[in-house]
Amino acid sequence: MQRRKFLKATALGTVGTALAAPMVNAQNARELTIVSTWPRDFPGLGVSAQRLAQRIIEVSNGAIQTEYFAAGERVGAFDVFDEVAGGNSNAYIAADYYWVGKHPGFAYFTSVPFGMTTPEWNAWIKFGGGQELWDKISGDFGLKPLACGATGAQAGGWFNKEINSPDDLQGLKMRIPGLGGNVMSKLGVSTVALPGGQIYENLVSGAVEATEWVGPFNDYFMKFYEAAQFYYTGGMHEPGGGLSFGMNASWWGELSDYERHVITACCNEEHAAQPEEASAKNGEYLARLINDHGVKARSFNEDVWDAFGEAAEEVFEETRDHSELAKEINDHFQNALREIGSWRAAAEVEFSNQRNRILGLI
Repeated sequence: MQRRKFLKATALGTVGTALAAPMVNAQNARELTIVSTWPRDFPGLGVSAQRLAQRIIEVSNGAIQTEYFAAGERVGAFDVFDEVAGGNSNAYIAADYYWVGKHPGFAYFTSVPFGMTTPEWNAWIKFGGGQELWDKISGDFGLKPLACGATGAQAGGWFNKEINSPDDLQGLKMRIPGLGGNVMSKLGVSTVALPGGQIYENLVSGAVEATEWVGPFNDYFMKFYEAAQFYYTGGMHEPGGGLSFGMNASWWGELSDYERHVITACCNEEHAAQPEEASAKNGEYLARLINDHGVKARSFNEDVWDAFGEAAEEVFEETRDHSELAKEINDHFQNALREIGSWRAAAEVEFSNQRNRILGLI
């Protein structure tokens, strides 16, 4: 009996040692330089990125020391991809659809029109082969990606006029990146992709007349209501998806198993926390926008939604024609969407619709 207790205690001690952080000091800590597309202390997205950088230090017990640079502090917001791919910094935090100019396949690893919600995207990335495709496209540029945040379904955006038909979109100047921007372009919108920190000034000046951003919790602090009073609460462009912790692949290859596990665990933790925080606060902040600032919440009508859908089909076909890799990513994504989405429609969506009807939420 005593021998069995001793062996059990020894085994548990061995496991504990294997999982424990290595003894470190300032001289042998791993340095991790992170550049971000978000301004410092930026509500929602920026705070999430800073939280992740700090969490890596805490979970590693100091074995990994992060140095975090917000947009413009080391490089510009849209320069972080080249900064990390070139090895000048170790990792970026961004939305990978910012890089569609490098390859349109990157859009599928943030969000695409009529695409996956965050839970659906998570299922595809983690268990449906999405991570392997993400590694493949990123690897061509010397990068290794991990999901590190998500917003959930985003709002349709801020407009300085009501959108009652597809004709109302003609000639509109709008900030909207990714394939969603391509959809809007097909409907006559003049689109631009601005970093988050530059949207407000362009909206107030009239350089853009509409913008999408995230949702009420994030958007409230941007004060877009000072220039655009119509807020469309359901959008086609970003139904979910994720943000990227994109690392230099050579740097990632140098890490120990322990260091990789810490970074992966922290990214997973923040990837869950960010949409949960937004979900908890979006309702409260939508009410504030309406009640405190006179924002007029609207929904696109079915004519507009149908126009979005037709334009999206054209965009996907053009994306498939770009290259074999783009075709592979699109087709894999679309097939997974139908498999994953069909059950969610039959179970969760059906339940939500009936619950909301009975409770009077819609």
